[in-house]
Amino acid sequence: MTENSNSEQDDRVLDFDTEYEVGQDNIRPWGLDIHNPVFVISASVIILFVLVALTNQEAAAAFFGWLRPFLTSTFDWYLMMSINILLLFSFALAISPLGKVRIGGKDARPDYSYAGWIAMLFSAGIGIGLLFFSVLEPMYYTLPQLDAWPLGKDPSVPGNETMGIVGTVFHWGLNGWAAYVVVGLALAIFHYNLKLPLTLRSAFYPILGERVWGWWGHVIDILAVFSTLFGLTTTLGLGAQQVAAGLNDVFGIPTSETLVVVLIVAITAVALVSVLLGMDAGVKRLSEINMIMAVILFLFVLLAGPTLYLLTNFGAVMRDYMIELVPLSNPFGRSDDGYMHGWTTFYWAWWIAWSPFVGMFIARISRGRTVREFILCVLIAPSFVCALWMSVFGGLVLEQMANGYQGVAQAVADYRPEIALFRMLDQLPLYSITAPVSLVLIVIFFVTSSDSGSLVIDTITAGGKMDAPVAQRVFWASFEGLVAIALLLGGGLNALQGAVVSLGIPFTLVVLAMAWCLYLALRSERYK
Repeated sequence: MTENSNSEQDDRVLDFDTEYEVGQDNIRPWGLDIHNPVFVISASVIILFVLVALTNQEAAAAFFGWLRPFLTSTFDWYLMMSINILLLFSFALAISPLGKVRIGGKDARPDYSYAGWIAMLFSAGIGIGLLFFSVLEPMYYTLPQLDAWPLGKDPSVPGNETMGIVGTVFHWGLNGWAAYVVVGLALAIFHYNLKLPLTLRSAFYPILGERVWGWWGHVIDILAVFSTLFGLTTTLGLGAQQVAAGLNDVFGIPTSETLVVVLIVAITAVALVSVLLGMDAGVKRLSEINMIMAVILFLFVLLAGPTLYLLTNFGAVMRDYMIELVPLSNPFGRSDDGYMHGWTTFYWAWWIAWSPFVGMFIARISRGRTVREFILCVLIAPSFVCALWMSVFGGLVLEQMANGYQGVAQAVADYRPEIALFRMLDQLPLYSITAPVSLVLIVIFFVTSSDSGSLVIDTITAGGKMDAPVAQRVFWASFEGLVAIALLLGGGLNALQGAVVSLGIPFTLVVLAMAWCLYLALRSERYK
């Protein structure tokens, strides 16, 4: 508490004194540490969802097939404007005096080196997407028969050559990462600076006060659990499909729903081992291995392909990305429904759905960083790396098509997205090595997403405790796999995407409110 010259409380400083203690209302049956009623409601609804989806697969497929296009076409303006607000808010914080506030207080020092910190936030924030979409999207946005040209610009017309890659970079660049910045920074400030539990409800203390420990807080945390779980299962489902396609392409193993289910079960089991090892021995080590393998694969593609062309093309892509950023962010008066509704609005809902998971994970590992440092590293650095990756992989696949190779184009036109990466690698040397390496990399992305996600959900359902019993982590890691199986069997890709959009839309309101609460908290810290 700070006093002004009249001994009255400065209205810029918030009073966060509260009698709440982490875990004070937890119940502990069977050795679990359950935050009642968040765990009970979340777990019950998830179990019910799995049972209904598995026993009514045709009905689930029909429902999700209708749900996704309805939501993305109805709430397009809402999702796009919300993401724009979060991006502008992040930049405003970075350049303002509030950027000097240090997470954990002025004497706090980082727990992890830059290399370890960035490796973990990058692995958690990107997941399997780099390998799944970096070849698929640029080709999808280039083929005329798929009717998905960004801004309606034909990439075959001189001056529009980079639009397929620019449209991809837009989805993996600044706009999406802004959601992670707001949620992650809010959780970090409220936990490390204001000593509140590391859970979503804590960020709403400035506007809800003690009510955050009641049903208002329960609803926020339950929604965060659902959003995180369905955001994760979309990624896990895509990864399993890609691994199955790679096993078929490299080793001739027939692709089937059974194989995909077996892969999800097997990789979830590996994720459980990582969960049991904990943050430093499990997640951190796998994230660093992941980054090393990803860099090796990237350098191989860059050097084995037309290196000079790919680097030159990256410069052109970045130039055009900056030029087209505002038009691509504008939801009004667009004539490219295939691109905006089929891709952009789905992506923004997906990023939002991932934000409680990635945000809380980044918050846990970011003590000691300044607000400005946090924003620059979480917003700028990953966006740049994603743009470079997408430019190289996308530039190579488009160059292959220009030189007469139609393997990737045919796979995308047939909508077999899981095989696109392998069709591209097939044209480079050492395919018998790079394809298995890619499979291992996908699996590790799968594992790091699953174990870090289960740690986050466990923290939320335990009321903010970061040392909840291992049995709870095992429960949530297991059910991530079960939900992915239920969605894949009950509608495939449409079900995965429909589920994540349906949760991302309501959670967008939560993230926007968190931005305002974050501003109030940073103002308080600045004036103390």
